[in-house]
Amino acid sequence: MRVCDILAEAKKPLFTFELVPPLKGGDAQTILETVRTLSQFSPAYINVTNHQEEVVYIERPDGLLERKTVRKRPGTLALSALIQYTFSVPVVTHLICGGSTADQIENDLVELHFLGLENVLALRGDPPAGIKRFVPTSGGHTYSNQLVRQIVDLNAGIYLDPTLKNAQQTNFCIGVAGYPEKHGEAPNLEFDIAMLKKKVECGAHYIVTQMFFDNRVYFRFVEQCREAGITVPIIPGLKPIGSRRDLATIPQTFHVDFPPDLVEQLARASSVAEIREVGVAWCIEQTRELLDAKVPGVHFYTLGKAESVARVVRACY
Repeated sequence: MRVCDILAEAKKPLFTFELVPPLKGGDAQTILETVRTLSQFSPAYINVTNHQEEVVYIERPDGLLERKTVRKRPGTLALSALIQYTFSVPVVTHLICGGSTADQIENDLVELHFLGLENVLALRGDPPAGIKRFVPTSGGHTYSNQLVRQIVDLNAGIYLDPTLKNAQQTNFCIGVAGYPEKHGEAPNLEFDIAMLKKKVECGAHYIVTQMFFDNRVYFRFVEQCREAGITVPIIPGLKPIGSRRDLATIPQTFHVDFPPDLVEQLARASSVAEIREVGVAWCIEQTRELLDAKVPGVHFYTLGKAESVARVVRACY
């Protein structure tokens, strides 16, 4: 079932969550256990992330460094199909511009269509580790609105090869990302919302936000989006804090702020267990306020912390 149809038919806010594929060399059992843990709460759908290739440097016997390209987290499409058909839950497969040509993206979309996967989240994607700015692939897309347009074209039966005969139309529901505190590369929030509107005008059906820790940020963002003429559902994204390291890595990686009260509570915690308690309690309060505000749903970034998310959902849904 398509996410846009699920949202249209929902009688109450949805519970959804996101998974990261295992590193190369691992297996799917850990991630499947996460799904099993959270499937008891009847998620409306599950997201599976995507990651582009990275450049690493390996020291050769002669002491020189050899440049090598690796894909550390393969299997997004296969894992998406495995989860959808193992648990009978719709899966949203992430597609990224970074590292792929338009032809490669079309091949992925064709494969998803063959597998019966109807939901995608269209993203530009982050630069590889160690690279400061996004560099588009030759023959690929520079912006995620171009990816949205490609998917819309495929839904209309328009493929990159104009000589195809009897080309099948696809039926993808398209989600895109929104940034309540602006994307890290945007000059300001107004510019970022204008770019978000362009993605919607190109054909996106709904928006899911980057994680935030102050609900006022989300409510203000939704209001500004509506004032800009964006009418599609805007689903808030949350993550329970799980470690003191999150205090440093989350603001740096995702360009979000922690409210002073949350920082003070985390500073008083003297163990990992206490930090997790603070993170879960804060996320519960966020979720309850959002549900009271009748948001379309709450999307949780698990990052391998299924139990914390389970506690939040158990307390709120």
